[in-house]
Amino acid sequence: MNKGPISQFLEKYYLHFNAAALVDAAKGYEQQLNNGAKMMVTLAGAMSTAELGKIFAEMIRQDKVQIISCTGANLEEDIMNLVAHSHYERVPNYRDLTPQQEWDLLERGLNRVTDTCIPEEEAFRRLQKHIHKIWKDADDKGERYFPHEFMYKMLLSGVLEEYYEIDLKDSWMYAAAEKNLPMVVPGWEDSTMGNIFASYVIKGEIKASTMKSGIEYMALLADWYRANCDTGIGFFQIGGGIAGDFPICVVPMLYQDLEMHEIPFWSYFCQISDSTTSYGSYSGAVPNEKITWGKLDINTPKFIIESDATIVAPLIFAYLLDL
Repeated sequence: MNKGPISQFLEKYYLHFNAAALVDAAKGYEQQLNNGAKMMVTLAGAMSTAELGKIFAEMIRQDKVQIISCTGANLEEDIMNLVAHSHYERVPNYRDLTPQQEWDLLERGLNRVTDTCIPEEEAFRRLQKHIHKIWKDADDKGERYFPHEFMYKMLLSGVLEEYYEIDLKDSWMYAAAEKNLPMVVPGWEDSTMGNIFASYVIKGEIKASTMKSGIEYMALLADWYRANCDTGIGFFQIGGGIAGDFPICVVPMLYQDLEMHEIPFWSYFCQISDSTTSYGSYSGAVPNEKITWGKLDINTPKFIIESDATIVAPLIFAYLLDL
């Protein structure tokens, strides 16, 4: 398929520095898919609240991502945007807010993420009512699921349809649920829904074991990696932190701890990050450092784009979608 105007613009004008790295990474991603490789995309930061779903959902529908690792916040915030979009408030002058103005937002039930406020009642509590029932039903039956599986159940059940406030095709979580896309959500308990689940555990209403754990996520990922690595698996990392660090470790675990010495390294690596290269920081580590940890090979194509992921990721996805 011929490339569209956005892709042509990138190839014509994005020729040096981070701009060139963006195009190189996009072409490398495309080459991976053309070679039959699978691709993991990891989502850190607040990419769901940044409405990445508008383009990422299409990436999922067109099979340009085969597995996702995301934070608990990204897991839930895409659905919150789906059901409460009109209640969000944008604060363009967020840099100028005083502590009193921040307190006033809290009093109004608005949780600020940079320039965007998520409404407590319409977003968090609206989901809580429905997800609690799904959690409790599983608990009563002695069933256990992963955090993302509970979210998939809620989306596919139709209980949220009355609240939809955006086009369903712009929800990446709904696109993932439709495909039952494999997912890992490391550190899920560090999220609003994770905190809410913990509150029910503390009150004795639900057993902690009803929610499958991070260790079980790693075991799931290990099985998935072994089953899909014959033609290569690439690693496309948006931001840093646990969403990236957790899944990339599956390769050295398989190789070193399980002594599966035939296991291949990740076949492609790209990180979009505005974290400056620094001492002891995972997010700020250059890709070559990952060679010493048994994550990447010497010859693995490696890209790092030091820029804002809300700018870079949609452009790379647009290139991959021939837009």
